[in-house]
Amino acid sequence: MGCCQSSFQTETHPENDQTQQQQEPQNRSQSSPGAAPDPAVANGVPSFSEFSLADLKAATNNFSSDNIVSESGEKAPNLVYKGRLKNRIWIAVKKFTKMAWPDPKQFAEEAWGVGKLRHKRLANLIGYCCDGDERLLVAEYMINDTLAKHLFHWENQTIEWAMRLRVAFCIAEALDYCSSEGHPLYHDLNAYRVIFDEDGDPRLSCFGLMKNSRDGKSYSTNLAYTPPEYLRNGRVTPESVIYSFGTVLLDLISGKHIPPSHALDMIRGKNIILLMDSHLEGKFSTEEATVVVGLASQCLQYEPWERPSTRDLVATLAPLQTKPDVRSFPAFTYSIS
Repeated sequence: MGCCQSSFQTETHPENDQTQQQQEPQNRSQSSPGAAPDPAVANGVPSFSEFSLADLKAATNNFSSDNIVSESGEKAPNLVYKGRLKNRIWIAVKKFTKMAWPDPKQFAEEAWGVGKLRHKRLANLIGYCCDGDERLLVAEYMINDTLAKHLFHWENQTIEWAMRLRVAFCIAEALDYCSSEGHPLYHDLNAYRVIFDEDGDPRLSCFGLMKNSRDGKSYSTNLAYTPPEYLRNGRVTPESVIYSFGTVLLDLISGKHIPPSHALDMIRGKNIILLMDSHLEGKFSTEEATVVVGLASQCLQYEPWERPSTRDLVATLAPLQTKPDVRSFPAFTYSIS
C-alpha cells in the first residue's frame, strides 16, 4: 500500500496558486483514511494527513542515525526521528519495526482516530505513512526534551517545585481531554512520554494513544511499574492509565524512578519528607506536597475502582497552580540548528 503525497509537504509558490486551485478539489474531508489531506493549519498545527515515504525520508535525511531522538537511541524498539518538512515545519517521526502492524487498514484507521485530537497539552499527531512494510506516525516536534531527561539527567538545574506541579496538571488535562474525546487509553505513560515545547510548556506525546504494535504489548517499562491488572490480563483500561499517572507523580515528587510498592510503604510510614527530591533543597510547600503524595497514593491503589478519574486529577491539581508563568525558566535554552 502506497502513500499519498502530503499537500503541506510541498513548497508553495505564488505563481502556481491558481493552477493548484484548479487541480485540487475544495472542501476536502478528514473523516476517513481514504480522504484527501487538507493543508489548512489550525492554531499552528497542520491538519492530519497521509505522507509518502519519500516525504519522510527527505525530512529525516533518509532516517539518518544523527536524527534519532528516541531516549534510548538506536536501542529503542520503535525509533523516533526528528525531521523538517519542505515548508520548514519540524516533525517527530515514529518508525515501527517491520510489520509491527501487518494490517495497513487497521494502522491507518487508528492513526486517523488519534489524528482528530487537537489540544494545547498534546504533541499532536499530524500524519502517518503506510508504504509496503513501513508503518510511521508523524507528530509535532517538541524541542525541549523529555521530563525524564530534566528529572533524571539534568546538567544545569533541577526542575523547581512549581514547575513539577504544572507538569502534573498539564498532563492530567491532556488525559482528561483524550478521555472526553473517546480516547481514554494511553499506553505506557511515563516520564519519557512528557515532552516540552519551545516555550517550556509540558505536552503529552500523542504516540502513546496508539499501541506500540498490533501484538498488544502496551508496557515496555519494568514490571515493577506496570499496573497490577495488566499483569493479570494483559489489557489496558482507563484505570490502568491512572495507575501510570501515579508513577509519574512519584517521579515528580522524588526526582527518581521509585517502584510504587516501595513508595507506598514510605507513604504509609508517613515518611513523606524522605520521599521528596533532595535536589529541591526544601524549596517546596509541605501542604502542596502532601496533596500530591496523597493523589499519587490514590492513583496507585491495587484495585482499579479505587483510583480517581481524570476529572478528579484535574480538580485536585488545579488549585495548586499558583505560578502560571513558571514554564519560562533557564533550563530550557535549547535551539534547533
